[in-house]
Amino acid sequence: MGNNKINISKYISLILRHKPEEIGITLDEHGWANVSELIKGISKSHEFNMDMLEDIVATDNKQRYSFNEDHTLIRANQGHSIPVDVELEEVIPPEILYHGTGEKYVASIDQQGLIPKSRLYVHLSGDKETAVKVGQRHGKSVIYIVKSGEMNRDGIAFYRSVNGVWLTQAVPAKYLKKMS
Repeated sequence: MGNNKINISKYISLILRHKPEEIGITLDEHGWANVSELIKGISKSHEFNMDMLEDIVATDNKQRYSFNEDHTLIRANQGHSIPVDVELEEVIPPEILYHGTGEKYVASIDQQGLIPKSRLYVHLSGDKETAVKVGQRHGKSVIYIVKSGEMNRDGIAFYRSVNGVWLTQAVPAKYLKKMS
């Protein structure tokens, strides 16, 4: 991805997950934004059109965005800090999931477990490699094994976003084990 494309993708992420008002648009209760309004809003500060948007959605390695069937609406698949219902289906998780974080957060996590902070959900990975990549964004990576099967049997709901990220409202410390 070229630098400009990366910057625009990050800007779209900011708008669709956190600050639609930044370009004067609104999201519906399911997080959908009108594509032509999004393009018009971004075009005020960046060169931007439908072809560029289609390219960003199609090539985003994390599959952050989804279009509706006729490509008139778009939304972020997860990661919102604003209250939207992205219509996630509750699913039974695998026995083990992973969470990558930075060393600086370990004391807090060991004490209070994983909490969503500004987001609606805690994000978990299905494989260790992805968790390591996520953790590296925060400095020295620390990986937690999440006892997701046990959590689910104890009545805690799990969801899976369309791009494969596992989501839950919180992970109490008793379900976490630091990988050595």
